[in-house]
Amino acid sequence: MNDRFLSLLGLARRAGKCELGFDAAKESIIKNKSRLLVLASDISPNTEKNINFFASENGTTTVFKTEYTEEDLYGAIGKSVKIISLTDSGFAKKALALLNEASGKE
Repeated sequence: MNDRFLSLLGLARRAGKCELGFDAAKESIIKNKSRLLVLASDISPNTEKNINFFASENGTTTVFKTEYTEEDLYGAIGKSVKIISLTDSGFAKKALALLNEASGKE
């Protein structure tokens, strides 16, 4: 795994700065702990719609649908999930910068 974004996710997981899966991400949004929601590219449309609803209600969480699949995220964090909520603003800022850099946005 030499992708900088996936490496950062692994580091955030080991540091305990992320919540994994829909229910944990939803809970972190409700408690205003979520700073960035990372969605796998193969997330179901219904799940994506639901998590976007909770994020828009909160207003403080950025949502980014990545090009990474559930399998890619599994390789980074060791758990099969399609939603990751980063709860640390430093990790979220760096992850968003890496995602925007990879997608050609600045």
